[in-house]
Parts: sequence; structure tokens; C-alpha cells
Amino acid sequence: MDKILIIDDNNGILSALRILLSLHNLQPLCAITPQAGLQLLRENRDIRLVIQDMNFTADTTSGEEGRALFFAIREINPDLPIILLTAWTQLEMAVALVRSGAADYLGKPWDDNKLIATINNLLELGELQRRQQVSRQQALDARNTLAKTFDLQGVIYRSEKMQKLLEMTTQVAGSEVPVLISGPNGAGKEKIADILQANSRVQDGPYIKVNVGALPEELMEAELFGAEPGAYTGAGNRAREGRFEAADGGTLFLDEIGELSASGQVKLLRVLQTGEFQRLGSSQTRRVKVRVISATNSDLPKAIVGGSFRQDLFYRLNVIELRLPPLCERPEDIAPLAMGFLAENDNTSKLSPQALTAMTRYRWPGNVRELQNVMQRASVLCPGDTIDETVLALPAQPTIDRVEISFEPSRELLQQTLARCNGVIAQAARELGMSRQALYRRLEKHGIPY
Repeated sequence: MDKILIIDDNNGILSALRILLSLHNLQPLCAITPQAGLQLLRENRDIRLVIQDMNFTADTTSGEEGRALFFAIREINPDLPIILLTAWTQLEMAVALVRSGAADYLGKPWDDNKLIATINNLLELGELQRRQQVSRQQALDARNTLAKTFDLQGVIYRSEKMQKLLEMTTQVAGSEVPVLISGPNGAGKEKIADILQANSRVQDGPYIKVNVGALPEELMEAELFGAEPGAYTGAGNRAREGRFEAADGGTLFLDEIGELSASGQVKLLRVLQTGEFQRLGSSQTRRVKVRVISATNSDLPKAIVGGSFRQDLFYRLNVIELRLPPLCERPEDIAPLAMGFLAENDNTSKLSPQALTAMTRYRWPGNVRELQNVMQRASVLCPGDTIDETVLALPAQPTIDRVEISFEPSRELLQQTLARCNGVIAQAARELGMSRQALYRRLEKHGIPY
């Protein structure tokens, strides 16, 4: 049974509330003075909610005693929900205390059904907050353990999606099988490759990076596999070492692998199968031992159907696939990444709540790279110590896509925001950038008590 502390100087009110709460499977603890109530609170750390009067001295109607009691309770337990019992003369004081964090206020005489409904909603919200606190602590412990065990190359994240991806990344880093990193442009695929290399068995060996999409097609094979003198126009009179030879004994990271030419795909497949290749213009077979990591933002299965990518090469590259989600699918990472980018620019400015809301609602088509550019610009343009949404100047999203990109908060985000705002609907609605009516509809849709 949840313990409810009642603090009131009227024995009749204490008796009425004691009976009411007991009938609804709640355990009342009663105190007739503020001092007795605070003592019960110190002795019973499992009290889940407080119902307090606003006046305790005869002929006193100012509500100042209730105000003092409220802040004394806050000092003992800052997160404990408090319901204020008020007469009409203390209404202004009660409203002010709600702004300071009180859960609700009810006038005397109260409506039993409304009071019980309010108590049950606050108890459910409190339980949700406790579960979220435990979940956040577990997530923090998991992140700390991963960071202590592996070299994460300074990656900044908070989301569960990134935690799972990094756990898998570090798990496969020690193997020698090829890894394919898929994800949109700017999401951080190269950072994942860096983590793979840093935790691999060949971490002390060469680490060669090649952006396949940036290589001219006529030079792509020569860059990857090398070339003999005169093998192509402009080759010169000296043999050219390819990237595979340079990466021998280490790791080769092939970014934008979907852009590799057909002949290059054949040679790459052979290297993956046998470790052997031939330089352009040479019949001599060379052997290397290279761990290949590739990355793509292309739909390779679709490219296979279209005939531009070899299916057998895809299966060789895709022994293990690491899917990097776009930034808009992991909104928990936006704020810590933004603050990290500000720190890189030696900027100590803070982000306003409006800026954080705008950043959460924005779809970030350029992903982490776009966020980095936005924060660099904000660092230069911010006139004070707070960056607001006008300084961010995020691009307007196209009207044609409005239905697809409209902000629709998840159940988890709704619960987290409501818990952070101590159940105050108006404050939660402001943080989410929507009206109270819109927030009510979404809470009802997800079955979240309020």
C-alpha cells in the first residue's frame, strides 16, 4: 500500500481523509502540526505523496504557514508530489506554489472522486519517475562500463539505439571478418569504423581510409590495387603501390563502397576470398592480409537488383552489418552532441529550452554533420551566453513534406517530459512545442495518466 502523509490541524478533515484513503487501498499517515508532519516524513522515506493544509493557526488565512511547510517538505524530498488543501482566501498563494512545483491544489470542501483520481495519477507518475530514474542509472552504468572497457574514440551519445550499436561494434571489433557499416550521409559511419579499428587485433597496424566515391573511375583500380609503370595514361615510369598493399597487416576502410566499378568489384571479391590481387598492368599475384571495413549510404540490395553491384561481393562484405540510425531516430543524442560541438569551439553558451525543442523537432537531413555545422555557426553568431532558436536559424522544412516530417513525440518522450515537469501539463506542452489540448490527445492516445 502506498503511504500518503496528511498534514492538517483539523481532526475532522484528518478522519475524513483517513477513511477515504483506506477505502481506496492507500495507507494514510496523519499529522496535526507541520512539525509532526516533517518528523513523519523524515522517519518514513517511503511516503509517496503529501496532502497539506495551508493554515495551522487559528484565525490565520494568509497561507504563509502552508508556504513554509511546502518548502520545508521540498528540502527533505524535492521530488515528492504535494497536494494543497485551500480555502478561497489562499487561492493566490496555492497557484504560486503550483508554479513552484506543487502537484495540484483542491478547495475545501473537496470532491472525493477528483481527489482520489488526482492521487492515483500522481502515484502512477511517481512510479514512472522512479522507473525512469532506475533506467537512466542503468543506461549510465552501461555507457560507463563500455567506455572503460573499450576505446570509443570520444563518441558522444545517450540513446539506447547507439548503446546497442556500440555494444555490437565492440563485440565484433576483435574478429577478422569484413564489416559493412550502413547508414545515411553524415550519421557518423567513419566514427564507427574508427572504433572497430581501435579495438581490433591490428590496432597497431596501418589504418588506411579510402573514399571510393571521390575516386575517378579510371583511377579507382590503380588507387586500390596499385599499377605498374605505363599501365594507364599518365601513370609515369614508376610502379604505384595501392591502398591494399599500404594496409597490409592492418585495416582498410572503404567508404561509399557502392560506387566501386564493376572491374574493381571483381578484384575486391578476389581479395576478400583469397587475399590475392594483381596490380593494374601486371600479371604478378600479390598477397596481403587486410581487415576490410566498408561503408555505404546506398541501398545495395536494390543496386544488386539493378545490376550495378555484385551479389556475391555484397555477401562477402556483409558478413556483419552495423546499421547506423539517422540522427532524427535518436533525439536523445541531439543535446549532448550539440554541447560537445560547442565545447570543441571553446564556447560555454547554453541552449535555451526553445532551442532544444526546435532541435528535437527538426529532422536533421544532414545528420550529425549538419548538427556540427549548425553549432559552429551558432558559436560564432551567439551574442550572449544563451543560444536560442533564432541563433540556430534552422531551415524551414518543405511544406510538401509537412505530413511526413511533422513532430510526433514518442510515448517514451511524452513520459520523460511529463515526469521532468512533475506532471504539470502546461509546462510539458511548452517544452514539446504544442498546445495543452494537443498534449492531452497524445497522452490519451498512448494511455498515459495525467
